[in-house]
Amino acid sequence: MDTAQYLLLGLPVLLLSFTVHEFMHAYVALRQGDDTAYMLGRVTLNPASHIDPIGSILFPAMGALTGAPLLGWARPVPTTPRNYRNFRRGDILVSLAGIAGNAILVVLFLTLIAVFVWVARVAPAGAQESLDILQRMFQIGVVTNVGLIFFNLIPIPPLDGSRVLYHYLPPRAGAAFRQLDQYGWLMLWMLVIMGGFRFLGPVIWGTAGFLLGLVGLLV
Repeated sequence: MDTAQYLLLGLPVLLLSFTVHEFMHAYVALRQGDDTAYMLGRVTLNPASHIDPIGSILFPAMGALTGAPLLGWARPVPTTPRNYRNFRRGDILVSLAGIAGNAILVVLFLTLIAVFVWVARVAPAGAQESLDILQRMFQIGVVTNVGLIFFNLIPIPPLDGSRVLYHYLPPRAGAAFRQLDQYGWLMLWMLVIMGGFRFLGPVIWGTAGFLLGLVGLLV
């Protein structure tokens, strides 16, 4: 698959993945007692409410040019943690909600792959090309969402893993860790430029390959 085709098939999947990720943050925050995101119109599956032009389009396109998995970010969902009925529990659940959304999409794309394998066996010959294109899109969906899960688990602000780690640190260490919030984006960009996320490639491709291979064995 060339870069142009990879982007053409992958960007719609990535935008869906970002949308579900941010929607889950907003929805779980509302369920935990904070209506900040709801009042700002973020409890929605409309991509226009969540997409960031640089993080959702430019950054993934740059990654695709290097053969990397499609990674990036959407507009962060604003929350007011003090509104949660239980601050610690609410903050952890909201932080992990986006990752849970990506996990749901992994299962959905794997299911679609299995279904379309069966469809391809009975479909007329003229439909095979279209079915192959959809299969490739679903495969990209698996890789992309596995990548977003691992990427967001990295404990660097403002990634979701940092919010979870904060609650498991001793109070003094947690307070010091929170001071990194203002430098989080800078640290992320420095790591990107220096190749600090190269270790993610084998983890993402290996996990996605295992899941896709498992589906292949089952169908």
